Amino acid sequence: MFGVREGTARSVVGPFMNDFRPSIRGSMGVIERYWKFLPVTNQTPVISLSEGSTPLISSRRLSVLAGRGRKVYLKYEGVNPTGSFKDRGMTMAVSKAVERGARLVICASTGNTSAAAAAYAARAGIRCAVLLPAGRIALGKLAQAFAYGAVVIGLEGDFDQCLRLVREFSNEPGTVVVNSINADRIEGQKTAAFEIVDELGDAPHLHILPVGNAGNITAYGKGCREYRSARLATRLPRMIGFQAAGAAPIYYDRVIPEPETAATAIRIGNPAGWKTAKAVLEESQGAVDIVSDEQIFSAQRWLAANEGVFVEPASAASVAGLMKFCSASSGADCPLAWVPEEGTIVCSLTGHGLKDIASVLNDRTRPVLARPNKAAILSVLERE
Repeated sequence: MFGVREGTARSVVGPFMNDFRPSIRGSMGVIERYWKFLPVTNQTPVISLSEGSTPLISSRRLSVLAGRGRKVYLKYEGVNPTGSFKDRGMTMAVSKAVERGARLVICASTGNTSAAAAAYAARAGIRCAVLLPAGRIALGKLAQAFAYGAVVIGLEGDFDQCLRLVREFSNEPGTVVVNSINADRIEGQKTAAFEIVDELGDAPHLHILPVGNAGNITAYGKGCREYRSARLATRLPRMIGFQAAGAAPIYYDRVIPEPETAATAIRIGNPAGWKTAKAVLEESQGAVDIVSDEQIFSAQRWLAANEGVFVEPASAASVAGLMKFCSASSGADCPLAWVPEEGTIVCSLTGHGLKDIASVLNDRTRPVLARPNKAAILSVLERE
C-alpha cells in the first residue's frame, strides 16, 4: 500500500547510526537519505517518489555578472517528481499523515501544492482534496491535480481565502492539512539545504529564493541551522527572499488584500510562514526585496535561452533578484557586497517551466512556416 519495499524504513537506519553525514544515493527519496535529521521512526511508512537529489547547476554567465570570481549555482527543484520543490515536504507530510491513520489529506493551493499532495496521496492510497482560487491556477498545475485523482474544488477569491477555509479542517477526524502550516512539510523541505551543503562542502555565502507562502525560506533556514549544529557546515548563508512587486506583504510589512502578479505560485497576500520567515531573515542578517513581473519574465527568458533551464515565472524571481543586484551600484548596502571574492551564491528555482506554459506561449511564439525543402529551411535560418 505504501509504495516502498517491505522493511525499507527499518533498513535505512543502520548506516545512519554509525555515520552522522548521510550517504548520498540518487535513487533514495529524501526521507531515506536524511533519516537521521527527520522526525521519523521505524514505524513511519515512507511514501516516496524518489524526490530530491535535484541538480545544483553551475551558472558561468551569472557568475560573470556577479563578478570578483564569485560562483553562482542554480538549485533546480523543477525536476522533482511533480515538477516542484513541494515534493520534498509532501513526502514527509503524507508519510506522517498515514502513520497517524489519515484517510484524507487536504490543502489550499496556487497549484504546486495541489499537484504534490495529489500525487503522494495517490501513492499512499488515500484521498486528496484541494481548494483552489477558481480561474487563477496555471493549467499545467490544475491538470496534475486532476490526473492524480484529487477532488478539486474551485472557490471564489484568492489563495489566502482558500487557506483560511482549509484551516477549519485541522481538527476533522482522519483528515490532515498538508499546507506549509503542517510542520512535517517544513521538515521535508529543509532537505534541499542539506543537498546544497553536501555538494558545495559548506553553506553558500548568499542564498536567494522566491517567496510566496514563505514556507520554503523557513525550511532552508532550519536545514542550514541543523547542518551547522551537526558540524557539517561552518556558517549560515545570508538569505534574500524575493516577492513579486504586486504581491509583497513581507516587503511592505502589511497584508495585501488583492495580490496581483502573473507569477501565480507567489500570488499570496498574507503568507502563512510570515513570522518564521522574518525570523530566518533576521538570524541570517538577510532581507526581503521585490522584483516586477517584467523583471521576472525577463529572467525566465534569460535562463532558458542562456542556461537551458526552463522554470515557471515564480521560480525566476530569485534570478531576477540577483540580476537586479548585479545591475545596481555596488555599494555597501548591496547584498553582493556580503559575498567575498570567490564566494558562492545559490539561487533556488522552485518549479518547472512546463507548469505554466501560458506564460511563454503568445502571438510571438509560433513556428515559422516554410515549404518542405532544404532551400526554404536555409532561407528561414538566414532570415531568423
